[in-house]
Amino acid sequence: MDEVEVVVAHSERATLRVGDVFLKVDADPARLDIEVEAMALAPVPTPEVLWRKPSVLAIAAVPGTALGRLGEPSTASPTAWATAGAAIRKLHEAPLPPRPGRSLDDLAAELDGECEWLVTNGVLSAELVTRNREIAEAALRPWTPVFTHGDLQIAHVFTDGDEITGVIDWSEASQGDALFDLATLTLGHEEHLGDVVAGYGADVDLDVIRAWWSLRSLLAIRWLVEHGFDPSAPGCEVDVLRSRL
Repeated sequence: MDEVEVVVAHSERATLRVGDVFLKVDADPARLDIEVEAMALAPVPTPEVLWRKPSVLAIAAVPGTALGRLGEPSTASPTAWATAGAAIRKLHEAPLPPRPGRSLDDLAAELDGECEWLVTNGVLSAELVTRNREIAEAALRPWTPVFTHGDLQIAHVFTDGDEITGVIDWSEASQGDALFDLATLTLGHEEHLGDVVAGYGADVDLDVIRAWWSLRSLLAIRWLVEHGFDPSAPGCEVDVLRSRL
């Protein structure tokens, strides 16, 4: 029998791998509903759904290797990064999914709350938070909604050579800002932003992408800390914020 590998586990959800099958167990079955629906609608390679129970989703492993990991150098070629950009453009041009994304007002309120928590609890310096809060303002503007993945970390994009073989973890898919997906993919890997934008093939506001780097990092740190992850590891969220100083 194959060994059971714990891919990720915390109080909200867990992902296990048994051979070529991933089992996703989620305390909120609605997230699995969103994931299954999004994978059916997305015009890019996604994992095959093997079966579904109320709180468990079984999917097949996708071939290839992840584009990279946050905090680690990516071994993928510039062409692979550009191909990822082209795949994102295809997703963004698809019909909108039914789930609406967060409103600007909700996003701004959440950002204010997280910044206050970071400073009040001594997690980050007031200077670091204030500077990145100022940068993040550029992302808080009206946008035309597109079909966004919503959590397009490089570890969620798989390649074989220079080809995209699969995009995984669609539980945050919604109508949203195209530049948020581009920013999430390149977070901590600014050196590949040009490759991704070249593959995306459209004019984008690089300042807004950089604003999303700050905004996403500020919003993520408390959740990461409370769920047993280390945002201060080299190359991760805290380093992303420090690089803005």
